[in-house]
Amino acid sequence: MLSEFPARRSMRLAPMRFTRRLVTRHMMICLLGLGGGIAWQKADAAGKKSDPAGTAAHYRAAASSTAAPEEVTVTARRRTEPIQRVPISITVFNAKQAARDNVHDLQGIFQFIPEANFRTSSSAKDRTLFVRGIGTISTSPGVEPSVSTVIDGVVLARSGQATVDILDLDHIEVLSGPQGTLFGKNASAGVVNIVTARPTAETHVYADARYFSGDEYRLAAGASGTLIPGTLIANASFVVGGYTGNVENVTKNEMVNGYQHRGARTKLVWTPDQKTSVTLGLDYMYSNDAVPNGVFISSSRQAYPTNVVTPNRALASALASEGITPSGDNTRIANNTLSKSVDHNGGAAITLNRQLGGGYTLTAISAYRRWQNIQDQDYDQLSQAYAGLPQLRDHGYLDFWQASQEVRIASPKGHFLDYVAGLYYLHATNSQNYDRFLSPLDASGTHGHAEFGTVGNNYAVFAEGNLNFTKRFRAILGLRLLRDDLSYHMNRQSNSAVTVTGIRPSYASSGSTAHNGYVDRIGLQYDLAQDVNAYFTYSHGYKGPAYNVFLNMQATDAAALKPEQNNSFEIGLKSRWWHRRITANIAAYIENFSNYQANFQDSVDGAIVTRLINAGSVSSKGVETNFSVRPIDGVTLGGNAAYTYAVVDQFHCPVGAALSCNVNGQQLPFAPRWKFIFSGDYTRNLSDRFKWSIDSTYTWQSRTQYQLTETPDTVQKAYGIWNFGTTIEDVPHRLRLTLLMRNALDTHYYSYKSYGNLGGVVGWLPRDFGRYGGFELHKDF
Repeated sequence: MLSEFPARRSMRLAPMRFTRRLVTRHMMICLLGLGGGIAWQKADAAGKKSDPAGTAAHYRAAASSTAAPEEVTVTARRRTEPIQRVPISITVFNAKQAARDNVHDLQGIFQFIPEANFRTSSSAKDRTLFVRGIGTISTSPGVEPSVSTVIDGVVLARSGQATVDILDLDHIEVLSGPQGTLFGKNASAGVVNIVTARPTAETHVYADARYFSGDEYRLAAGASGTLIPGTLIANASFVVGGYTGNVENVTKNEMVNGYQHRGARTKLVWTPDQKTSVTLGLDYMYSNDAVPNGVFISSSRQAYPTNVVTPNRALASALASEGITPSGDNTRIANNTLSKSVDHNGGAAITLNRQLGGGYTLTAISAYRRWQNIQDQDYDQLSQAYAGLPQLRDHGYLDFWQASQEVRIASPKGHFLDYVAGLYYLHATNSQNYDRFLSPLDASGTHGHAEFGTVGNNYAVFAEGNLNFTKRFRAILGLRLLRDDLSYHMNRQSNSAVTVTGIRPSYASSGSTAHNGYVDRIGLQYDLAQDVNAYFTYSHGYKGPAYNVFLNMQATDAAALKPEQNNSFEIGLKSRWWHRRITANIAAYIENFSNYQANFQDSVDGAIVTRLINAGSVSSKGVETNFSVRPIDGVTLGGNAAYTYAVVDQFHCPVGAALSCNVNGQQLPFAPRWKFIFSGDYTRNLSDRFKWSIDSTYTWQSRTQYQLTETPDTVQKAYGIWNFGTTIEDVPHRLRLTLLMRNALDTHYYSYKSYGNLGGVVGWLPRDFGRYGGFELHKDF
């Protein structure tokens, strides 16, 4: 079991009595000492200075003028290069933006990335990432995500591993479309590349305190600097945060839908000589998310495609007796079980970079990660049993670990052929125990207990490079050859010989499958001018075979699902104008998926369950654009927008499914047609000492369907959110105070909607379901 850090709700900063270097060393030693009882990890992205391969992206000023834009560099092609030179549609979200918008996990960050969306859930293991409307929704450990998540060079096999609080963020790169030629494991829909802060040789210590209405707080501190001059640099940081929530549980008289987070991270970079760097990364995060299983929006349901409304009088009566009024503004539940997700997430990674002769660079990343998830759910979403509405309670435990090894070589640039090539291996083991307890009104009971899991191995050889025909014209070629080995085991025991509400009879099975696949990319890129280039690419994506392993698995789920494959065409233009004060990029794409792996809604004696199927073929077409303008010194304007036409082309209804299963031509879930973000920032020096700034962000998205069943009552209507903040900074004393307001117009919306497990429609409330505000106090030493 991974250790926890005790939460602290206050911090006192003692006067500095030593030199900055001495304070830094003592603070880092103290923080590093916390790692003794913790299972940690993190692959490192150490940056140009300490990382010859350039595995970390970093930001640097392009010119001395305050109006000049930052030169954003990314690692989208596994080496550091300017984002404007990369022939991929990329959105970058940095630490400054995260602080401005009070977001510190992917669910919050994805609100500000137009091509990306997030499916929340009561448990971290069931949360899902979407890019261009494509993502994999499943509770099964036997399926991999369509959107791959990478943290400091290490691929995470399960998307739930990346949904925790991100400590010491530097920036996030969202790469749209298939990226499997350079990123394992099988990134068929896109990659979310998370880069955390790298150590600096200069001494730097910071402390950060934030407080917001709703009793939300976040305390963080860190240090970076040199431990052994010229040889060893390091950083270390920790965070403690909490939030009481914005949903009232009237049964227990407490607020829920909040969290408690605490964690730490460190990196040590050893440079024994000028050609070698070795980075050790460690991290751990404890999360306790008290997320209810939805709040009731309606006690009725509206069918697709007939639009017929079917009331549930038993549910309506039960909710009324408990003081719950279903509506679009409901923030109350009546649960006798606290739904929560407790996660321990961490690991370790060693990254070796070695400069070889002739300008070649060798990179090797060895990583181990561990994830434990404890889940409790009030499945029936009521405080007691009623006639026709039994009590159901779930408890689950997940123990997951992965080990990976990547070795790659990067050629020097400036020749006819430049490339990155390598080998990759990933082993992942997932073990789960899951219990469901059924208690009807007559006091009889049924207990279903399942022990199941999967073991997977992924092997790959990959390469991608440029054929530089001239300085301005080049071809792009990439290929990944891979093999997936996957096995599962399942053993369910039930004390009922027949199917009861939410629990099938005893069942046991096991199986294995293996599949060889490939990913490729072919493209052309032409520099129209020094700061203008156009590109066209074709990519083939692949996601491996899957098993539908879950509590109610049955014989029809024992066959392996076919691999999901897709073809993607993208054309884009990247440009900078007016002495680089204006940046404007646009990309258009078409993606077609076959053997799409999706969840199909089913029921077990009146209780809703889902099962994974090869749903058929889907497609996504659209346009993505972003721009930034610095018209005068101190003023920055920007915007990102996406038009996404993601639909079901041909749905393969399972045997025995209702006619309403035919959803051909309908919108894919979590794929709003339009989504855009506009932002503005104004900074002014008030004096030699004080600097003041004000910023504002407006996000808007069109109607969003949350279910593949296309039911009209699981649609979120179009909405817009306006946020703003203002900052005063004491420059000589390196002290900054920021006042923030989120959802200033008090717009209510749901981050997810679904059918209640026993009836009605429920919704999940985001943090900014209503208006809230607060402050951040930041001090650099």
